Amino acid sequence: MKTAATIKSLSSSLRLCVTLLLLIPFSAQSQTALDIIKKADELTRGASSEGEMTIKIVRPKWEREMQMKTWSLGTEYSLMLITAPAKEKGTVMLKREKEVWNWVPSIERTVKLPPSMMMQSWMGTDLTNDDLVRQSSVVIDYTHQIVKDSTINGRKCWKLKLTAKPDAPVVWGYINVWVDKEYYIQLRTEFYDEDGYLVNIFNAYDIKKMDGRTMATRMEMIPVDKPGNKTILITNSINFDTGVKEDYFNTNQMKKMK
Repeated sequence: MKTAATIKSLSSSLRLCVTLLLLIPFSAQSQTALDIIKKADELTRGASSEGEMTIKIVRPKWEREMQMKTWSLGTEYSLMLITAPAKEKGTVMLKREKEVWNWVPSIERTVKLPPSMMMQSWMGTDLTNDDLVRQSSVVIDYTHQIVKDSTINGRKCWKLKLTAKPDAPVVWGYINVWVDKEYYIQLRTEFYDEDGYLVNIFNAYDIKKMDGRTMATRMEMIPVDKPGNKTILITNSINFDTGVKEDYFNTNQMKKMK
């Protein structure tokens, strides 16, 4: 015959088991596709950042290289200054909320880019103006779905499908993204047009720790319909949460950059 103490102990154990069983499925499913893409999107930006990059344009018969400094504040403000080569040195691109501006030192003019120019090539690369300033948002302008677990370069990752919202001002019909499960690095991204054709592939390599964050430091943009073409972005250095203020991102600042 069970004693009162034994019955109380069994009752407590039963309650604990029930609690654990209820928590297991909740924990496993609590991280949504939106949660994952938010973390991946924020990884290389932080609250604010300042960095230096090398951009290589690769073509079947030639290559060209540029050096660039970058500043950002959240998702609404960014500033990019080309420091080399001499021909492009001093060119600046500014995003301030919904507006995008270029400073062209050769003609000493500040040019506001209309929305129609956002999908045009930036400085002869395979990147568009929109790629550089991220005017469209993978978080806001798309719906998100976890497709399956996968592996990229030996790293376990989620494969996500991002489908453009009906009224979103975006060019891509949908995007497939492979996100590393350990550090939330976007290891591969495929961009499809509205008809479902693959247009660009974005691959990430050379995972290193920079200013306390583990991230990919070499990224390659490959246009599918142009064999032998690609644009390589190499992060040489980056610092996060720099304290840069909103008033730094203005058209007068563009003219002072060197």
